[in-house]
Amino acid sequence: MRPILTAALLATASPLAAQVATPERPITDPGTIGSPANPDAHPVPLDDIGVTRALYDAVWSADGKQLFIATDLTGRVNIWRMAADGSWPVQMTQSDDAQSGLAVSRDGQWLYFTQDLGGNEYSDIYRVPSGGGAVENLTNTPERSETGLLVAPTGGLVALSTKLKSEGQTNLAVMDASGKIRGLTAEKDPQYNWSAAAWVDGGKAVIANRASVDGTVGEIWRIDAASGAATKLLAKPKTIYFASGASADGNTIAVTTDEGTGQSHAGIYSVATKKWRGLAPTPWEETSDVMTPDGRSMIVRTNNDGRSTLSRVDLATMTKTDLALDPGRATVPGLAAFAPDGRHMLVTRSGADSPTMLYSYDLAANKAVPVVPLAMASLAPAMLPKSQIVTYKSFDGTPISAIVTMPFNLKRDGSNPAIVMPHGGPTGQAQDGFSRYATAFATRGYVVIQPNFRGSTGYGKPFQEANIKDLGGGDLKDTVAAKTFLVASGYVDPKKVGIFGGSYGGFMTLMAIGRTPDEFAAAVQWYGIINWRTMYRDQDELLRAYQRALLGTPDENPDVYDASSPLTYIKAAKAPLLSLQGENDIRVPKGQAKEVEDILKAKGNTVETIFYPAEGHGFQKRENQLDALRRTIGWFDKYLKGK
Repeated sequence: MRPILTAALLATASPLAAQVATPERPITDPGTIGSPANPDAHPVPLDDIGVTRALYDAVWSADGKQLFIATDLTGRVNIWRMAADGSWPVQMTQSDDAQSGLAVSRDGQWLYFTQDLGGNEYSDIYRVPSGGGAVENLTNTPERSETGLLVAPTGGLVALSTKLKSEGQTNLAVMDASGKIRGLTAEKDPQYNWSAAAWVDGGKAVIANRASVDGTVGEIWRIDAASGAATKLLAKPKTIYFASGASADGNTIAVTTDEGTGQSHAGIYSVATKKWRGLAPTPWEETSDVMTPDGRSMIVRTNNDGRSTLSRVDLATMTKTDLALDPGRATVPGLAAFAPDGRHMLVTRSGADSPTMLYSYDLAANKAVPVVPLAMASLAPAMLPKSQIVTYKSFDGTPISAIVTMPFNLKRDGSNPAIVMPHGGPTGQAQDGFSRYATAFATRGYVVIQPNFRGSTGYGKPFQEANIKDLGGGDLKDTVAAKTFLVASGYVDPKKVGIFGGSYGGFMTLMAIGRTPDEFAAAVQWYGIINWRTMYRDQDELLRAYQRALLGTPDENPDVYDASSPLTYIKAAKAPLLSLQGENDIRVPKGQAKEVEDILKAKGNTVETIFYPAEGHGFQKRENQLDALRRTIGWFDKYLKGK
């Protein structure tokens, strides 16, 4: 008989329970998903998947003739230079610590970047000559982090965000050419963060965002760069306004807002007339992105149930033209994506069967030109599993979307293993781009499903807020329902389903094996939360502010903390558990993994815990990425396949 704990969680909701508002879409019949035939299919080597490079950042040189990219070609995230029309990359920097946050000085002399220490997320600002040379640490502030660099059009200033270790909030500041930083804001509320969106009025002012840490409230301000004098342009309680660009005079602002709809949509706001111009309504998440240097167009990203489209919007007519990119996950890297000619723009795109590619997009010709391939040759689209976005109903009738990655050549005989992969956040979303983990699993015969449970972004504010003070409650039921969907397809053996996730996905993994101990036969969690009380005590101040938005404080809501902590349920766990953790993680401190290990070892469970030195929240060094991938696949092969 199923334990009472599991039965209580999965019980049918009472008649009073109502489904959460979310965009309407058809429910998928699980019998319609299929496994394509491919006689040439074979497992992609794990080393090839692990060595496939990630793109962390990219910017143009001041003259538009070169590109600077942050990528891990050598197994470390360093900076490389290449010709804009393609060439072999030349290494600019070398460090064991990750380097990104790129920005180029207007005179072209310097490349600025940010770098932390061992993954601790407290970055300093560095610079290196654009032609190559000695690297210089400009700030060297161990107790303060500097991020979000945006170079002024004249005068040599750089706008940035700063955060003290002792505070949760971030503030807006400017840095001069010597590296001296001067604060522009003095935020007192630890729940709010400042960031630069655009320089205007010839570098005299900054259009800035003041946003709540949970992303549910946003304000737009104009800040005088000399005095710090602040003018509020857009603000309303419980409403998001987020600027992503502005015309040179500061009068026209590209804005994302959820005003009036509860769902993000893009528009243009005139500061002079205080009037809006928007696009045709869509039920899906739509966000403004960069504005073209001439102020005549903006780029808009539409996230249609996990698949994204980039479009160019003519601001005179509000006509929308889609960019010619294949379906998948498309993004614009940063706020400085345009070449000096204003015609070419950097974009990235990936799909389930195609790792991330950086493109130079010609807006006049509406054509994407690949800049640099980052994948190993074995990761060719013809050999990689395909994905499908499905929708199923959860316990209360709420539609839940998920991405299913299906192996080739499976029999629909109920014998195959599967992996449920809850995403991080919880204010995040599984999107239909490349996942090295889904690829590794699916090419080895595992059916993979990535559910966008309640609390995910992309489905409107009511859905995003539906798990507040209910972490590991309704969202866990949505996740268990993903397993039910796979089993109903006829492909999957219910006794051969594992669960794997990182950060909040790690929390969901721990909650699942404790609260529904008979649902999953094996589990792997990376840097997940076991105890919200010790999390609140030990984590960084910024994350503490985020936790308050989700749960309140332990003193205010002790019952909520008990109900939402896997610690309450973990002694019921049966599944073999592998935990992987960075020693320098400030988001989920390493003590969380140690708590899990101590409890389950004392109980006699099968448990293994690995700590990676000089790593933070996510593993950056290639040897650790490969080790984590091999251990994760090996764990499921052992406990789901019996290898």
